[in-house]
Amino acid sequence: MALKRGLSSVGVQRKMSSGSRLRIVIILLFSVLTLLVFFVGQGLYISDRDSVQNGFSKQNVDWRERLASQYIKNLFTKEVIDVVTTSATATESGLPSLDSFRNGNLSSSWKVAGVEASIEDKATSQSNQKATDLKQVMSQVKEGKLLDDDHSHNKPTNTLRRQLRDDKRGKHVAGLVRQDNEATVKLENAAIERSKAVDSAVLGKYNIWRREVDNENSDSTVRLMSDQIIMAKVFISIASLKKKPDLRKELQVRLKECQRALGESTTDADLPRSASEKIQAMGKVLAKARGQLYDCKLVTGKLRAMLQTSEEQVRRLKRQSMFLSQLAAKTIPNAIHCLSIRLTIEYYLLPPAKRKFPRSENLENPNLYHYALFSDNVLAASVVVNSTIKNAKHPSKHVFHLVTDKLNFGAMNMWFLLNPPGKATINVENVDEFKWLNSSYCPVLRQLETAAMKEYYFKADHTTSSGSSNLKYRNPKYLSMLNHLRFYLPQVYPKLDKILFLDDDIVVQKDLTGLWSVDLHGKVNGAVETCGESFHRFDKYLNFSNPHISQNFNPNACGWAYGMNMFDLKVWRKKDITGIYHKWQNMNEDRTFWKLGTLPPGLITFYGLTHPLRKSWHVLGLGYNPNVNMKDIARAAVIHYNGNMKPWLELAMTKYRSYWTKYVKYDHPYLLNCNFSE
Repeated sequence: MALKRGLSSVGVQRKMSSGSRLRIVIILLFSVLTLLVFFVGQGLYISDRDSVQNGFSKQNVDWRERLASQYIKNLFTKEVIDVVTTSATATESGLPSLDSFRNGNLSSSWKVAGVEASIEDKATSQSNQKATDLKQVMSQVKEGKLLDDDHSHNKPTNTLRRQLRDDKRGKHVAGLVRQDNEATVKLENAAIERSKAVDSAVLGKYNIWRREVDNENSDSTVRLMSDQIIMAKVFISIASLKKKPDLRKELQVRLKECQRALGESTTDADLPRSASEKIQAMGKVLAKARGQLYDCKLVTGKLRAMLQTSEEQVRRLKRQSMFLSQLAAKTIPNAIHCLSIRLTIEYYLLPPAKRKFPRSENLENPNLYHYALFSDNVLAASVVVNSTIKNAKHPSKHVFHLVTDKLNFGAMNMWFLLNPPGKATINVENVDEFKWLNSSYCPVLRQLETAAMKEYYFKADHTTSSGSSNLKYRNPKYLSMLNHLRFYLPQVYPKLDKILFLDDDIVVQKDLTGLWSVDLHGKVNGAVETCGESFHRFDKYLNFSNPHISQNFNPNACGWAYGMNMFDLKVWRKKDITGIYHKWQNMNEDRTFWKLGTLPPGLITFYGLTHPLRKSWHVLGLGYNPNVNMKDIARAAVIHYNGNMKPWLELAMTKYRSYWTKYVKYDHPYLLNCNFSE
């Protein structure tokens, strides 16, 4: 309609001024500009109104449209702009929109109902009221009530825009919160699924994280009381810091009650009947203390301090335990001491003619099976001999060479005179009667006579680091030549070709005659290797920081065990093994190569000269390792109680002791008189 009106007006003007082309051109130009300004103004108005209706966050019209408006104001006079404004106002009375004109749909009109439907589609349930306000404003705009006053027109529309923008931002925030809640729900569901993997049997018990809950008899009450005592100590300390004397006193009273009720109990069955009452009373006080005193930082600090104190106490107790175990290993039980004294007295009461053993002609027969046993323990030596003979197929072919010290010489002789080993041959010698074994020949004896060694062994105050760290090397056995006599076997038995060396803390379970037929492949020593663990290699026993050690030996070389060793005395003499031992023993006078003992010099002396035996011949660890495989013990020919827990001591491990005690004659009169018991 606007276009028709414009064209009709142009036709009238043509009739009125057909004589002047210039005027026609000016009128056409003015009409075109009028239409252009009209449509631009219509676009600005509709864009502004659509932005309000659709909830857009734009506060002003597009910058390009504002720029065009400024250019139009600069190009035309005020009268032209007024005409354009009047034309723009006329659009409210049913003129088509700019989009309708561009699309060629001149018959379509701008309908407020469509705008209202769009607003209702965009708005949510939370912004219905604001959409209603917007409808009212738009209706007022349609009626022309807000067009005359720019201030009244802009204020409500801007307010509604801002409100819609805030609503949109709120919806966005709500969406983020909803996403966060969904993620939380997913995490919770995952945690629930994860918790299903926990054994339902342990749920509801004292603490599902304790390993003891796997056992139905887990004594949870004892542990609960222990934990209450710990927390009571923590809160007592905090109460002192925060000056709460009444609460501190109440905690101390409950603490003493729980400590008395717990006592030395280790199981729930040991607790008194009043234990449950004490637990409830303590729980109430702890709840009260938690409400008044709980401070995460303070509680954590107190628990950490208690943990450090406990660790220090454990280390101190371990050192004491080590000292006591070493001391127990050095000592001789009263029963064994009693047995030795009684046997010694009986031996020297015998006439000299009755002190000799039979079959002495077998002692130098190389065709028999010879054993070397060096010991000062009568009972231990008797178990070695008895177990060997009872498991031997041909006892008469076995010969035992026992060497002891002067103190136990009479007792050892008397025991085997009273308890001969069947048809086997036995002989007992005194190491002090070996005149060739003196300080001029033996480096160990010479070193034991030095002032440094005497101070090391006999000085009362061992406060130095070297003294305290080498407690186990002060065992009296390292002072006895019985321990070092193993390096002089060819000198002790010059007529023998092979000999099986046995320690006195072993038990024989099978016939050992097969060892004499083992081919040592030109080696001197046949022994079971112990390199299954890294700490049984050479670097455990030798000081590889010393160039003499590092240049001659491999730190990863496999160690082997003393306790059951087959020695080829012919090859020994040929290779002068005793001379090699003397060389290294002289070099180690200051104990920088190794500490005291016989295994380190044995590893050096027989380095490259040891043939590994099958492991079933010799199983070790029964004197220190509680986890020795029972099947290995059953298959072993010899089991060895190496370590401090010797089977004749009270600290012996009960699970292994029966292998040893079954070869002890506890009904023997001498054992009964000395109060031996299994």
